[in-house]
Amino acid sequence: MRNLPINNQLFIDNRAKFVAQMKPNAIAIFVSNDVFPKNADQFHLFRQNSELYYLTGIAQEETVLVLYPDCPIESRREVLFTRQTNEHIAIWEGHKYTKKEAAQISGINTVLWNDEFENAFRPLMNYANICYLNLNDNDRSNLVIQNKEHRFANQLTQNYPLHQYERASNILKTIRSKKHPIEVQLMQTACNITNQAFQKTLKIIKPNLMEYEIEAAFAQHFIANRSEGFAYNPIIASGKNACILHYIENNQSCLDGDLILMDVGADYAYYAADMTRCVPVNGKFTDRQRTIYNAVLKVMQQAIKELLHVGKSLNEYNQQSGIMMEEALIEIGLLNYQDVKKQDPNNPLYKRYFMHGTGHFLGIDVHDIGYRYGKFEAGMVITCEPGIYIAEENIGIRLENNILITENGNFDLMADIPIQAEHIEDLMNA
Repeated sequence: MRNLPINNQLFIDNRAKFVAQMKPNAIAIFVSNDVFPKNADQFHLFRQNSELYYLTGIAQEETVLVLYPDCPIESRREVLFTRQTNEHIAIWEGHKYTKKEAAQISGINTVLWNDEFENAFRPLMNYANICYLNLNDNDRSNLVIQNKEHRFANQLTQNYPLHQYERASNILKTIRSKKHPIEVQLMQTACNITNQAFQKTLKIIKPNLMEYEIEAAFAQHFIANRSEGFAYNPIIASGKNACILHYIENNQSCLDGDLILMDVGADYAYYAADMTRCVPVNGKFTDRQRTIYNAVLKVMQQAIKELLHVGKSLNEYNQQSGIMMEEALIEIGLLNYQDVKKQDPNNPLYKRYFMHGTGHFLGIDVHDIGYRYGKFEAGMVITCEPGIYIAEENIGIRLENNILITENGNFDLMADIPIQAEHIEDLMNA
């Protein structure tokens, strides 16, 4: 990884929060992600399992974490298993962590090689009564393949059928959603890199530039500043493409008079920034574009001020910000007040122009794990991203910032990223 070293107190504290909620005499096992084949003898870039990284800081493949706080053998209460290197691996793949390095990164004293796992794990499992296993329980996920977590869970339940099994995600969705101060620092760094890249990229935007040239400008700045790259597939959508919510082709020419919607964010140390900005290709908003833009900005500012605080839930936030957008759409003439009064409450008219939610949890994953029906708590980071999409006018405007909820209100991690229409124009024409 490219980031500067992370204080391993983050991972020590994360594990402490997890084991504090485990049941008595329980063991928990976390396995790394698969290395996914691409084609021929190639593989996709490896991305560590989010929960395993959250608990260890280890981004290397073929890693296993075992937590057993009530283990009668004190040295086995935290055990990290890593991949042992050899001459072939060293030549073809490069350096792998030594036991000392893995211990330093994670803060775990007992580090063993993978080929020791079966013999070391079997007696621990036999001592324990309860076993926590991890699967992707994000309510936005729709997995159609079995990954390593599923295969490991199937094997373990077959080999140890008399144990009681628990879902690690029930603990993780609570503790991961509230960010450690070190996590906040890492996310702020990701936002700062995104800000720098955005302001630098504004200087090159002009008519007939290709969308992928804008994507390349972001990528260059991200990587040059220790980012792993994009935290998610970037959206660089000019003109009518901005009305396609998950447009990622980024292969069209940016035309004079159109807007460009840029939904991008840097990944720093596996932590995501998630920014959206819309700018005019020629450096000047038309009156119509400015009206729509300012309507979106007004809803964004109102939602941040009134809804993103302790005590609200994600569901309430999305519902109530939808009402704010409804009022904005009436104000600019896209909706009729009388029609809105007669609308089906289960299918509100504003969904024609604003068809997605206003925000989501953010952290290691851009759509981070969290409980949407629980109340916001201090330490959570939530996106705010209202939008208005008018396909018949080739206008799609979305604005997005990342908001840290605190005991005393909220803090905008992207407050320094230009967002006022006049500021955008000034930077583009400087």
